[in-house]
Amino acid sequence: MKVRLSRLTLCLCFLFVAFPAAAQFRTGASYQDLNDSETVRAFKGHVSFLSAAILEGRKAGSEGERLAAEYFSDKLKEYGVDILTGPDGDPFGLRQEDGDTLTSRNVVGFLPGGDKSLRDRYIVIGARMDNLGTRTLTVDGSPVERIYYGANGNASGMAMLLELARMLRTNRMLLRRSVLLVGFGASLETFAGSWYFLNRAFTEVDKIDAMINLDMVGTGTGGFYAYSSSNADMNAIVEALSRELQPIQPEITAAEPYPSDHRAFYDKEIPSICFTTGRYQEYGTERDTQSILDYEAMERELEYVYNYSLSLANGPKPIFNPAETLRSPGKTDAVPYYDCDVRPTFLGSPDPRVFLQKWVYTYMKYPDQAVKNGIQGRVLVGFVIDESGKVRDVKVLRGVDPLLDDEAVRVVSASPDWKPGRLQGEKVRAAMSLYIEFRLEKNSTWGFKRHQN
Repeated sequence: MKVRLSRLTLCLCFLFVAFPAAAQFRTGASYQDLNDSETVRAFKGHVSFLSAAILEGRKAGSEGERLAAEYFSDKLKEYGVDILTGPDGDPFGLRQEDGDTLTSRNVVGFLPGGDKSLRDRYIVIGARMDNLGTRTLTVDGSPVERIYYGANGNASGMAMLLELARMLRTNRMLLRRSVLLVGFGASLETFAGSWYFLNRAFTEVDKIDAMINLDMVGTGTGGFYAYSSSNADMNAIVEALSRELQPIQPEITAAEPYPSDHRAFYDKEIPSICFTTGRYQEYGTERDTQSILDYEAMERELEYVYNYSLSLANGPKPIFNPAETLRSPGKTDAVPYYDCDVRPTFLGSPDPRVFLQKWVYTYMKYPDQAVKNGIQGRVLVGFVIDESGKVRDVKVLRGVDPLLDDEAVRVVSASPDWKPGRLQGEKVRAAMSLYIEFRLEKNSTWGFKRHQN
């Protein structure tokens, strides 16, 4: 490790000598930075290194990607996170079309869970380490090298993962499941790092309960999005957190902003969610530098992702329920609720919370026998809103007790008509699922707490 650190130091020295002004490497220290929070300063430091010109765009298999992996590993160690991979990460080879082998690597950190029944289960939180590298163009007859610095793609995601690791390590006593923090190599090469992790490197894939992917999270002025392939359980956590005070709220999107490492986990039928600020004008260009990042927005996103991570690590195991992709739905097809171009509405609102507040929790009757026996919990109910707006096919997807399950089905089945959803301009059957919570008060009287905004 001393040799590797010395090599990194020499690289940094070369950076300051050879690229004094145009290196896209800044310490972040300026008059304007004096009011930065500790987290924003840390973000700037991480992105400054990871998008430096000396890393030459971190192309998969390059020395720049290796230095990024080394930086990621060293920072995790500095933050007190155990490292499961070796001094050079976990190298893997990728055969190229010209017959050469590209060598990339993953870096894996580990935070143990504290619950005896769940600490052998895992949540994976990852971010890609590589970017597009460099390209030589001919300008006025002369070759000019262009560097794709990748400040937002994906130095921003790596920076957020590092600061998330610090927060989780500080509050590790709150974790029930164990958490794997993974920097994926060669992600832009058909997600090679995440594929290698799941198919060759990690031997307990069947114990991974869910995955969070952080990719391009630095341009918050354009929005903050959560993409889960319309997974009901992963979306339910987003919706539950929306009822609590949060510094920022992501918009659940049914359209994948762009493919990333969550796809490899989805292929393994592991519920996954990608947090991103979406596409941006500088995407895939040499203008993807620190100047386009909104660090204050990143700080708000970090707090949200931390809260989501705790909910995922400590809550029930999410069910993998693949979304149907229907381009030309027939009359018998049910389109996932979030995939509708125009979502079904209840009392004029497409927000499922309105249905819960105005109907379910108004007309739900807590079964007397369940009260006497102290039975409570969350029932996951699935149903279809047909082309005429009527609620059909109500069923329990995840039950608690027959008493609560039956009441949840009854109250949803008795729903007034909705305004149906539309896809490609036509009315469709829309499938959705909701958690209905039955909660008893702590005193001798009983009741349930209604969901509030």
